[in-house]
Amino acid sequence: MKIQLSEHFTYGKLLRFVLPSIVMMTFSSVYSIVDGFFVSNYVGKTPFAAINLIYPFWMVLGALGFMMGTGGAAIVGKTLGEGDHEKAKRYFSLIVYVTFGIGIVVGTLGFLTVPTVAKLLGAEGILLKNCILYGRIVLSCLPFYMLQYLFQSFCVTAERPKLGLLFTAIAGCSNIVFDALFIAVFNWGLAGAALATAIGQILGGLLPVLYFVRKNSSLLQITKTQFYGRVLLKTCTNGSSEFMVNVAASVVVMLYNFQLMRLAGENGIAAYGVIGYVAFFFVAILWGYSVGCSPIVSFHFGAQNHSELKNLLRKSLIINISGGFLLMLISITLAPVLASIFVGYDPELCEMTIYGLRIYSLSFLLSGVNIFGSAFFTALNNGLVSAIISFLRTFVFECGSVLLIPYLFGMDGIWTCIIVAELAALTVTSIFLIAKRKRYHYL
Repeated sequence: MKIQLSEHFTYGKLLRFVLPSIVMMTFSSVYSIVDGFFVSNYVGKTPFAAINLIYPFWMVLGALGFMMGTGGAAIVGKTLGEGDHEKAKRYFSLIVYVTFGIGIVVGTLGFLTVPTVAKLLGAEGILLKNCILYGRIVLSCLPFYMLQYLFQSFCVTAERPKLGLLFTAIAGCSNIVFDALFIAVFNWGLAGAALATAIGQILGGLLPVLYFVRKNSSLLQITKTQFYGRVLLKTCTNGSSEFMVNVAASVVVMLYNFQLMRLAGENGIAAYGVIGYVAFFFVAILWGYSVGCSPIVSFHFGAQNHSELKNLLRKSLIINISGGFLLMLISITLAPVLASIFVGYDPELCEMTIYGLRIYSLSFLLSGVNIFGSAFFTALNNGLVSAIISFLRTFVFECGSVLLIPYLFGMDGIWTCIIVAELAALTVTSIFLIAKRKRYHYL
């Protein structure tokens, strides 16, 4: 039975509704992990380093689609809650058109500037050539990658989360299949990995367009529209926190690499790379919950259903705390297995990775609440508070921790930086939730 945004949500109904979004986000995280696994095991260390070096640049540009999706879904969901379905369709259509246009422009600029960016990140020689090769292939499909991010939010808003899951699953599975085919069978090396990713991006962005461009049974359809400048501005401000998270993450990775090279050399960077893959996958689960829950919050905010906002906040906090605790236990328990998948060939490196991952895993207990807190204010159309939480959490607190703590505690400080940052962010999130309770009536 289809679950509608207007319903009262029990724990079971809420988890069933957000489950497709959780799976969608985990499939999205597969791109870099799968490419990294196949390239590391079948191509070599230098191409593997090239992927990890240029990947943050690609992610920052692709995150513009996530910004448009989360920010736009909040506006469209609120408009649906107000009962104006035709206007919601026009807003939705405008956001789709503009996102694809931005993707063309930004993708072209990215394609042209990949060599410069790679050099600034320290690449030279063969590593530089590999960065350019991989970066230009995946950036040529950036408009579709941005649409894939966009529709992850809008499929939920359209009350079709399972359809969004299907599209993302097709994209993710195609990436895995073509990685195996192009790299392990055809021996196309790094170019094969990039082509496999590009095919997944195209499928992930094009299939939702084909669905929404025709008449369908969902709440949304791509139709004729007009220019709504204020809607686009609100979309960008609403989703700015999600974009900021990705920009900050790229800066943080560079700072981590600087400290790790200083303290442990290449082994430290390799160990953090593996930890990053594991964290990326686990945090995607927490992000998926927030993406899936946000349209519900926006709808009931638009409908002025304060009792349901209270219900959603209370249940979401409990779910995120419980889910974070479970992810922490899984990560600590499976650390030897997860480390051996990527670096099992080097006992010393594997041991360092296991140790670091077990400490880093404590952050999962906190990150779910902080991620949801930011997404909750985005859904309430308060992009400023959402952006403040995200900026402080992912940039100020984590960058500050990475710059300071390792100088005091060495390698142990490296692995605990994220925990300190999440604790500080939790304080900020709690303050805003308490301070804004009377304005939105969720407590």
